[in-house]
Amino acid sequence: MAEFLKVADVSEVPDPGKTLVEVDGEMVALFHVDGQWTAIDDVCTHDGGPLADGELRNHTIACPRHGAKFDIRTGAALTMPAVRPTRAHDVKVEGNAVFVRLRAEPGSAGPAAHALPSQATGTAGVAMPTSTASATPAPAPPQTASAAATTGQPLGEDAVRELLKEVKDPELFVNIVDLGLIYGVTLSAAADAAGKQHVAIDMTMTSPACPAGPQLIGDTKRVLGGHPEVSAVEVRIVMDPPWTPDRMTEAARDQLGIF
Repeated sequence: MAEFLKVADVSEVPDPGKTLVEVDGEMVALFHVDGQWTAIDDVCTHDGGPLADGELRNHTIACPRHGAKFDIRTGAALTMPAVRPTRAHDVKVEGNAVFVRLRAEPGSAGPAAHALPSQATGTAGVAMPTSTASATPAPAPPQTASAAATTGQPLGEDAVRELLKEVKDPELFVNIVDLGLIYGVTLSAAADAAGKQHVAIDMTMTSPACPAGPQLIGDTKRVLGGHPEVSAVEVRIVMDPPWTPDRMTEAARDQLGIF
């Protein structure tokens, strides 16, 4: 087991307050709130953002990049877009000295603000750095009810968005429309196929390095390309403005238990 190492003096961190410390070569965010000392990895599990630079409110720290919140006592992920806990560490105070001992693995999820689907654990997705998402789209599943209802109807933006609800984030199991990843839909007459249309989708990701990106792009092309009025599908990745959880619909919030 790792040993406790001195990382700071009590007088160096106000209450409430936070600081960044190094423990055995690892960067750790140290917190002092309501007389309690806690420590978690200085890593947002969504895309590696520096948690110590975020806004501290009571026992919650918000990642400065996309707003994911974590419990500073347990490391639990409290809000989207993070879905996995960051690692919490042991802290003790002796006199004026603060000591931290690194833990090997993340602790329990702790008092989370919402409950995520149980299937989310260990699957590929937005937050998994070891995601199994692949650039090769999965084989097309049987046509779903909503896709079947849209097929055969005049193709417009509303119909395209309805079709795109068949594309779901592989970890959160929420469709990309309700997640707020679709910034724009453009239809134009196909130059190479009479009576068909070219569909251009402006899509964003929850972070620039989102590992699920190739899968979402591939699924988008597959779902739209199966419509009889579509000649070609173009997916354009747009990162401005950056995605935030505020872009989610009420349906997505309800599904993830975010209130």
